Amino acid sequence: MTENPIKTNRDGHVLEITLDRPKANAIDLVTSRIMGDVFADFRDDPDLRVAIITAAGEKFFCPGWDLKAAADGDAVDGDYGRGGFGGLQELPRMNKPVIAAINGICCGGGLELALSADILLAADHATFALPEIRSGTVADAASIKLPKRIPYHIAMEMLLTGRWVDAEEAARWGLINHIVPAADLMTKAREMAALIASGPPLVNAAIKEVVREAEDMKFLDALNKITKSQFETVEKLYRSEDQLEGARAFAEKRDPVWKGR
Repeated sequence: MTENPIKTNRDGHVLEITLDRPKANAIDLVTSRIMGDVFADFRDDPDLRVAIITAAGEKFFCPGWDLKAAADGDAVDGDYGRGGFGGLQELPRMNKPVIAAINGICCGGGLELALSADILLAADHATFALPEIRSGTVADAASIKLPKRIPYHIAMEMLLTGRWVDAEEAARWGLINHIVPAADLMTKAREMAALIASGPPLVNAAIKEVVREAEDMKFLDALNKITKSQFETVEKLYRSEDQLEGARAFAEKRDPVWKGR
């Protein structure tokens, strides 16, 4: 394992998180636990509003589980840390937006990590696959998430055959938001992050909680829970200074100044 497999950089309200484990940016147990701590710190820091997850190098975003580490004794059912594998997909109360800047091969657990983000940007040479079927195992998180993100039959083909999908096809099926020339990927990600960070953070948090919690609810049940402020983030929003600021800024025909409180 590299000495510092996760590198972070703060730029105003944005945190950039870079997975840096040559040669392929595979994730072992230690790295996963570090990622969980990094994402939890991001979640709990009131000054941070948006995160970008990307990886070092130009070939690999992440192939998922580190099989070499497994051969050396890392248990596949070991302690991944408080955020689960990759630190993000099982982290509770993650009510801040996360952008994935996919800079290359994104497969297996790496694709599951990307699916845990809210917005996916991909370099034009990025490729995607779930090759677990070929090694006789289950892409567990992807089996749950992918059929909800793209057409069922396309998701099932990827899961059952392990075939590779290029960036153009991934965009066509709605797996990613945008294809970006590799040299411009981080510029695009930072522009997107800055745009989101300039918005009302309490509204962003409410959107994330409502979308997550309402996924398995009936429409009217979810809507009633929103209107009755039964979501924690919605209740906080409706009692906030920012809620008043939004109305005042509209009345005064000026840009609002969001404070996140």
